[in-house]
Order: sequence, then structure tokens, then C-alpha cells
Amino acid sequence: MGNSQSIFGHACFLAAVSNDASRVAFRGSLQLPPVYNLDIPVVPAAITYPKSTDEVADIVRCAVQHDYKVQARSGGHSYANHGLGGVDGAIVVDMQHFQHFSMHPFTHIATIGSGTLLGDLTTRLYDSGGRAVAHGTCPQVGTGGHLTIGGLGPKSREWGMALDHVEEATVVLANSSIVQASKDHNDDLFFAIKGAAASFGVVTEFKLHTYPAPTEAYQYSFTWSIGDAQAKAAVFKQWQKLISTETLTRKFSSELLVSEAGIIVSGTYFGSREEFESFKFENHFPGSTSSVGLTLSNWLGMVGSQAEELIERVVGGIPANFYSKSLPFTNETIIPDHGVDALFEYIDQTKKGTLAWFIIFDLEGGATNDVPTNATAYAHRNAFMWMQSYAISLLGPVSRETKDFLQGMNDIILGSEPPTARFGAYPGYVDPYMENAQLAYWGSNLPRLETIKAEVDPKDIFHNPQSVRVGPKHR
Repeated sequence: MGNSQSIFGHACFLAAVSNDASRVAFRGSLQLPPVYNLDIPVVPAAITYPKSTDEVADIVRCAVQHDYKVQARSGGHSYANHGLGGVDGAIVVDMQHFQHFSMHPFTHIATIGSGTLLGDLTTRLYDSGGRAVAHGTCPQVGTGGHLTIGGLGPKSREWGMALDHVEEATVVLANSSIVQASKDHNDDLFFAIKGAAASFGVVTEFKLHTYPAPTEAYQYSFTWSIGDAQAKAAVFKQWQKLISTETLTRKFSSELLVSEAGIIVSGTYFGSREEFESFKFENHFPGSTSSVGLTLSNWLGMVGSQAEELIERVVGGIPANFYSKSLPFTNETIIPDHGVDALFEYIDQTKKGTLAWFIIFDLEGGATNDVPTNATAYAHRNAFMWMQSYAISLLGPVSRETKDFLQGMNDIILGSEPPTARFGAYPGYVDPYMENAQLAYWGSNLPRLETIKAEVDPKDIFHNPQSVRVGPKHR
């Protein structure tokens, strides 16, 4: 790793940003931003704030010359602070100045800078002819990470993941060259960018295909605030049975939130209230204590969810001590009834070490599953449901007891599945304590990614603790 105090390194990075001292912060400077997850402290050697792709290339050139690792930072919401390098002593390329936006008047292809936040992307697309793309609902998340790791959201069942909208990307490589990646140019790199970009370069610009924004939707919410473990398990069984129905319309999005307060099932039906009511959703469940519904006619009001709003309130853009885990489920790994019973019994009886915990089960599938597994680096194309568990410590570092609580839930579910069942993890929900993380994140696509890594970044310049490595046969 490079010497962060090298006067020559400092001069090089300063020159890369046009000798503007306000656009580079070195270790020890008060300008360094706080880490997102306070449980994993990271101190980079420097954070740079380029304004052009050429400046990004110059920063990468300096990093290579002075033996530093490099990571890009868009929204800065990595669970393991990979946007600050993930380990001490990296060079961070902060993309906050990359805010350019344009919309082609005929093709409706949007060109965006990779520093754009999701909330801004939604507004800019909508203001440019009522256009939209599928993406997550947390407005502070940056597109640079979201569009290159996955990007699941309420419209994904109809339109696919956020990264499925990417038609072309401008990328700075480890040799400081600037290339365009698409299905027709640098297709191997394009494959890698769509699911694992942080291991391969810095994306400065995206071209996205867009859709006409929906003009009508109905948001619903059902709450169960009381009941024992058996009653809660019954709600989950009914919900899982419903969402795993092969004929379920793609207009339907849904999530089930478990917390200390009970269970909330909520989501959006992209159609009229009458269509939703004909679906008779509430008839699938035991009686809820309350229900709420809202008809929406504006896309800007549709891109939200109760679960994401909870995450935003508890974590959002504010640094906190937290830990999170994830599991994908396919039609072959639906949680059996005895596994559901064991899970809710465990939740009911286990000490958690914090009151600030929650579990989100998200319905996905649909158009996301239409894309072949080997078409992009993102590997979980057969998942129809995701589980994400969170625990936040309000009093300092997350305790071993709390981490064991989250791991225990995963262990119970995995123990209820057949021995041949294979699970992974969502690469956007970074779990720094997971073994064999690269295989969990990228599955069967990992060997191809390792080969591409050897070709475009053999010295592992774009590195974080769980990034793609050069495969053994290429070393």
C-alpha cells in the first residue's frame, strides 16, 4: 500500500484535480467525510473530487504510480464502507460532481452522471417527458453503485433491475484509459460492470433506456401488531404462498416487514384501486389489526415503501453502527412450514442485544428472472424473494449477541432446506463477515469475472475486501 504522507503522491493527486485544494482531502484532514457504517471504521489515504472523466483517469494514474488501491464513491451507502476503500489507505474517487443529465427526444435514452442520487434521478427523468426506470426507493443512494450492483425496486417485476436499464457506460480502467462499454463494444467489461463494477473500474456516465412513468397505482398496507410466534408464522406462510404463485401478476409488488412491533405487509399494485380490490388481497390472511390504502396518480409518489422508509429513518444518510445479512429464495427453496415455525419461534425467544432490529422479505422475480444468469455479472436471476435482516446499535459497536441473532436466523432457514439447496447473498447488502463472499455474491459468474479481472486489472487496483480477485489460473 502506498505511503499516504508521500509529498510526491500529494502533489500528483492535487494536480489531477487542477490544483484545486478544495477537491482533494488527505488523511488527517477535517474534510474527510464520516463513514456510513460506524461499526467498520475506515480511513482512506485521500478522497478526491474530480469534475471530469479525464480527471478521474489522472487520479487513477497517480494511484497506480504511488501504489494505492482505488474505489469510487457515489452515494456513500456501502454497508461495509467500500465507498471509502473498505480498508485503510485507499484512494477514494468521489463522484458528487458528476450530475449531468440529458434525455434523447426520440429514443428516450437518458444520459446521467454517476454521482446522481436516486431521488434526483427519479425527478429528472419524470421532468423530462414523464419517463422512469426501475430502481430502489431510498433517495440518498447513488446511481454509481446502484446501477452497477443490482438495483431492486417496486417496478423490477415489470421492468427488471436497475442495471438492466444500462445500455452503455463510460469507464476509467486501471491503465487510466477511458472506454465505452456496451453489448457491442468491450462486451466482457460491460458484463462485469453490470453487477460487479467496483472491481473493474470507475464508471463516470451511464446511458439508460427508460419507460413511460406509470400514471396510476394503489399502495396498500396491512398490520399485525399483536400475536404469538405461531400467529406471526401463519401470516408469513400465507404471504409466501401468495407471492410464490407462478401466475401472480407482475403489476404486484409486496414486502413483509418483521420487527419488535409486529408484522407489516405492504406494497404497490401498478393499476387501479378497483383492480387491486378484485385481487382480494386481504382474504389471503388472518385478520389484520389495521389496513391502509392510497390511490396515486403521480410516479414521484409511487417510488416508496414502508420498509425502505423505516431503513431511511433508522439509518438513512446518517452514520450508525449496524449489521445486515441477506438470503435469496427461489421456487425450489421456498421456506417450508416447519422452517417458518422455527424461525418465528427463534425470533420470539432469542435475546437480540438491541430493540432496533427488523427483517424485510421482498417479492422480486418477474422481469428480473427473464434475463439469463450469464448475461450480466449479477447472478441471482432465479430469486423470487429476498430476505434482508438489519440490526442497529444505538449505544456503540454492534454486539456479538446481536450479530449471532442475525446469523442464527439464516442458520435456521438454511437448516430447514434440502442439503442440495444453494444460497448466495445480494452484493449490494455487503456482509463483511461472510466467508467465501465472492462466490456468494456472484455465484456461477465468478470464474468469468476473475478472467476479466486478469485482463483489465491484473494488479488489483480496484480493490475492496470482498471484490473480485484475479483467478488462480491467471496469476
